[in-house]
Amino acid sequence: METTELIRDFVNTRELLADAEELRTPADLGSWLERRGLLEPGLEPSAADLRRALDLREALRLLLLGNTGLDVPRDGAYEVLGRAARRARVELAFGGSGSELVPAADGVDGGLGRILAAVHSARGDGSWQRLKACRASDCRWAFVDTARNHSRAWCSMASCGNREKARAFRERHR
Repeated sequence: METTELIRDFVNTRELLADAEELRTPADLGSWLERRGLLEPGLEPSAADLRRALDLREALRLLLLGNTGLDVPRDGAYEVLGRAARRARVELAFGGSGSELVPAADGVDGGLGRILAAVHSARGDGSWQRLKACRASDCRWAFVDTARNHSRAWCSMASCGNREKARAFRERHR
């Protein structure tokens, strides 16, 4: 799975518009990670693992929102990523095809560490800036900005973009 897709899919395990949460239980988290090859089959995440995963997801959502140009407080999000990286014991590994960041930890921490390695890779290859979270406060859906000038601010102009522009128009004309 491409790094940007992994990050986007992880952030989108929560859909604000539909009030849908894909990671409601530790077992849900385990299934999600296992389906993506990020967790060994049969491992049971704990409630604490789930809390850490949700914290990481929301920290990533905040950083992706910042990629739309909004001024968001990032320090707390970076602290969450740093704690997750320490728990995953992310380290640099060398091989015949180059080097990469890999988690030394097993289990859920290792799976989350692979998501963090994807973040590092996306930041390194320039694709991170294309990953964004919708500016609509009731959406925040993660998407990859495919616009030539990287200017998208909403997941979809047909839904969130039109709604936000109509709201701004009404406020300007009050």
